[in-house]
Amino acid sequence: MKHGAIVLASVSPRRTELMALAGIEFTVVPADICEDVLPGEKPSEHVIRLSCGKADAVARTTAGRFFIGADTVVVLDDAILGKPADDADAFRMLTALSGRKHEVITGFTVFDKVSGIHLSRSVHTEVTFRNLTEKEVRDYVDSGCPRDKAGAYAIQGGAVHFVRSICGSYTNVVGLPMAELYEVLQTVEALP
Repeated sequence: MKHGAIVLASVSPRRTELMALAGIEFTVVPADICEDVLPGEKPSEHVIRLSCGKADAVARTTAGRFFIGADTVVVLDDAILGKPADDADAFRMLTALSGRKHEVITGFTVFDKVSGIHLSRSVHTEVTFRNLTEKEVRDYVDSGCPRDKAGAYAIQGGAVHFVRSICGSYTNVVGLPMAELYEVLQTVEALP
C-alpha cells in the first residue's frame, strides 16, 4: 500500500496508536467539523454522521484514497455524554457513571475517494463502573485526564481501575473498534 493512501481524519492520539498497533500504514490529518448533537438525533446516528463528516471534510482537502473518520460517545440513560466542558462537568459525568452500566458507541466511516463509496458502522460496548468515592473522582478530575475524553474518562489511562466489566470491544472503548475497522478496510481492499 502506497504511503498516504489511508488517511485518518482524527486528532486523537489513542486512535493513532491503535492504527499503528494494527500495523496499518496511514497518515493523520485532523478534521475540523461541528460536533453538536442535532435535535432528536440518536447516539448511533450522531456518531455515524460525525464520522462521515470528518472523512469527507479531510478528503476534500487532502491527497489519499481511503479516509477514515470516527467519533465516540458515552451514553447513560439515553443521554450522550461527550467531552466535558470543564472540571465540574467531568466531576458530574463521572459521579453519574459511578456504580452503573453505560454504553460506549463509536461510529466510523471509511470513504473511498476513488469509487465515492462510504462504508459506515457503529459499534456498541457495555461498560460497568464500580462504585467510586468522591475522592477518587476528584483526584481523577484533578489529574486533567478527563478533559478531552468522551464521558470524562480513558479506560487505557488513569480510569482503568474504575471499570468492573466490559461486554464488547475493548478498542471501541479506547476510541476505535479495530476488528470491525480492519474488516471494512479489507472489504474495500485498503489492506494487502
